[in-house]
Amino acid sequence: MFKKAFTVLAGTMVAAAVCAAGASQLRSTHPDNYTVRRGDTLWGISAKFLVKPWLWPEIWQANPQVHNPHLIYPGDVLNLSFINGEPSLKLEPGVQREAAAVPAIPLDAVQTFLKDLRVMDSSVVSKAPYVVGLEEDQLRGTSGQNIYVRGLDSQPGQRWAIVRPEHVFRGYDNGNGGTAEYGDELWANAAMVRSPWEEDFNNGSGHYRRGKDMGVEVKVIGTAEVLRTGDPSTLLVLDSTAEIRSGDRLMPVDNHPYDPYFYPHAPKSLPKDGRVIAFTDAMDAVGPNQIVALSAGSADGVDNGTTFSVWQPGENIHDDVASDSWDRSVGKRVTLPDEYIGHVMVFRTFDHVSYGLVMDGLRPVKMGDRLKMPE
Repeated sequence: MFKKAFTVLAGTMVAAAVCAAGASQLRSTHPDNYTVRRGDTLWGISAKFLVKPWLWPEIWQANPQVHNPHLIYPGDVLNLSFINGEPSLKLEPGVQREAAAVPAIPLDAVQTFLKDLRVMDSSVVSKAPYVVGLEEDQLRGTSGQNIYVRGLDSQPGQRWAIVRPEHVFRGYDNGNGGTAEYGDELWANAAMVRSPWEEDFNNGSGHYRRGKDMGVEVKVIGTAEVLRTGDPSTLLVLDSTAEIRSGDRLMPVDNHPYDPYFYPHAPKSLPKDGRVIAFTDAMDAVGPNQIVALSAGSADGVDNGTTFSVWQPGENIHDDVASDSWDRSVGKRVTLPDEYIGHVMVFRTFDHVSYGLVMDGLRPVKMGDRLKMPE
């Protein structure tokens, strides 16, 4: 179902967009023809022809007279011609077609986030049943071992998902009358209910950070089956992708299929002060085909396919000319303009947080970068 849903979109969306697009929407460097290759994506192919590849669905919906029942496969040839001044794209099936059609986006980059990650209310996560110990008093557990869980109301034979809280998303007072959203990594998930500790390097002390609760990211790392009920209950780990440890939570197995349809489109309205708030598999910055968490979700009108441009906030620097002093701590300052970074497309949403895939970029995407309209 995962591949089938994307292939249904591929043929119609590329051809419809280019056929209906005005000449002004075509790239000046567009090819007259293009042979589809293995590894291509719908976004990448459309970007070869269109200035704004995220407008495929809008152009397609506005031109119902355009029909193209073909799917696009590696080996197919796309030919661009002009009829009465309007571009027209025709597809010639390749002599040797591969079995898998071209997907909308790199599926291997987002599959884990579609299946194994959820953002939930922190009160739900903190009250969920949790692993309190492991068989033979081990520190880590894996498939085939018993785990002991407190707070579980279940029956023998019932299966549960083992999840690990990984990030807590919060909005903090930025000191200027607004808020700044961050995704704080949870190094010790047993202390998930607390805000991360923030050091105060001026006086050698620290404090727990406080702020608006936007949700907790949990990752499914395994499944377990109830053997014996009680407090704690005994469960057998059936499978796992990581070692089970004390503090991991249990939640119902989610058998609902995820939404596989991604129609790239500009947001209906721009979320207030939307920003990049977390990365995956990166410390400082990410690039194309990597995942970011955004401080806007379904409650803010964001849905699958919403495409933003990402901008780096301009630095606030000392104005050496306008200042009366070379002391940069007291002189006049100026904020430089924001700088364009690239595009990010949302592929999964929660109430106040969403996951997006970086589609392209001129420079690395960093924490705190701003979300703006793709134009």
